Amino acid sequence: MTSLASRSVELPQSYQSMTAAKGLRATTHRNPNKVAITHGNQSRTYKELSERTDRLTAAAISKLKLNKGDNVAIVAKNSIEYVEVVCGLPDAGAAVATVNPRLTATEVEAICNDAQARVVFVDDFSADAVAAANFDTVEHIIHLGDDYETLIKEASVPDEYPEINEWDPWTIPYTSGTTGKPKGVILPQRSRLLAFYQMSQEFGCYAPEDRFLGTTPMNHGAGIAFPLAALMSGGFTEILDHFDPEELLSKLKEGNFSGVFTVPTQHHAIFSLEQSVLDKYRGAPMKAVISNASALPQHLKHKIVEYFGEGMLHETYGSTEGGFVTNLRPPFQLEKERCVGTPFPHTLVKLTDDDFSEVGPEEPGELWVKSPTAFAGYWNRPEATAEAFRDGWITVGDVAKRDEDGFIYIVDRKKDMVITGGVNVYPREIEELLFTHPAVSDVAVVGVPDEKWGERLKVFVVVQSGASLDEDGIAQFCAGKLASYKVPKEMATIDGLPRNANGKVLKTELRKIG
Repeated sequence: MTSLASRSVELPQSYQSMTAAKGLRATTHRNPNKVAITHGNQSRTYKELSERTDRLTAAAISKLKLNKGDNVAIVAKNSIEYVEVVCGLPDAGAAVATVNPRLTATEVEAICNDAQARVVFVDDFSADAVAAANFDTVEHIIHLGDDYETLIKEASVPDEYPEINEWDPWTIPYTSGTTGKPKGVILPQRSRLLAFYQMSQEFGCYAPEDRFLGTTPMNHGAGIAFPLAALMSGGFTEILDHFDPEELLSKLKEGNFSGVFTVPTQHHAIFSLEQSVLDKYRGAPMKAVISNASALPQHLKHKIVEYFGEGMLHETYGSTEGGFVTNLRPPFQLEKERCVGTPFPHTLVKLTDDDFSEVGPEEPGELWVKSPTAFAGYWNRPEATAEAFRDGWITVGDVAKRDEDGFIYIVDRKKDMVITGGVNVYPREIEELLFTHPAVSDVAVVGVPDEKWGERLKVFVVVQSGASLDEDGIAQFCAGKLASYKVPKEMATIDGLPRNANGKVLKTELRKIG
């Protein structure tokens, strides 16, 4: 794959590369004294946020001696400083590897070494894990607090700033590792800044007058994208430390928020609250409830629309690699069942068979996307990058179908497909049905080895409190609703499904149990 940076391109005289720091600087000029962001009892105006970000850029060059092409890492929970790091360091030419703060010292060590990070930014929560790690390339560990404030305060203007192009790396989030060893996903500045404009158009909650609530960890692509989009449009964003269902509802009801980004597991927790609590916070005055990161079961869509109101719910499908791909807009939530909508602006979607030929309507095919918001490849993984790209199209291995109206339906992960008796079975269809069983709180279906059939379907069920369910009950419930070969032959109850921070079920872990 040839990168744009390696081509001979004569740019027009008026051309200006987009960067996150430039975007923040431009927004600041619109209303410098407006409060831009709040976290707990801390707030920053646009002027304060932009000035601190610029000082961090200067410090990265003059104090930390970072050069264009270097990488740094941040291992921290949500904070305002997190925004400053991911905006300021890339303008010094250093991409930021965003590391899950809940990882062990061994896992943090592996990612920082893989990223060849020269500097690690860390908060109190992850300080012990970082201190216990054996790093290969790290020269400085900066604690968010006194160390960080001293770095900014003592920053001096460097003699020269590097030329930053919008196709240069911005952040390098690491995949959750649901199917193997985590990989660094190189996100150019351009890809996410253009995604912010897509979001502004699609969701309708990113005007300068809007207020957005960030509820998920910022080390994930979506966790930083949704609140940062509000800052690039001149709005206000508040970020939460952690998710608590009642606290979230209270914030939405009392904080006059226009939009919120959520994941399906959060809605499971919300609707497990006592009815009196739900009634107390009903009627939050919002424009958009955006669900992303994993599939939103149809029964939850009905609950969300009934509780928050019509005209708000968006289910967005995408990936760290492909960016925002499709969105099911509010008018179609209950009309198009188990659907993820139509492609975002400037985004092409192709569904293909094994020969890369497009499949027809209602036929399952591997989903490929071509978009200006996509990633640039995996960090130091040329083979994995080659597998993800084909003629400029990108895949993460999802299987989907398209109806006659052009709406997309995710069938399942290609790697989660089960072949039993020579027949392809997609577990998501079975899971969607079982979610409607009154005794089921959570559910996942996997394939496990079978001498006769090759694989057999096994279902893991989290049973509702006070309820009971067995294999016969599963079979009876599925009878007449699914073909017999799709009915799980084995069942196991489990206290809770293993999930990553984005709420995706770790089926590799379930297969080990199987």
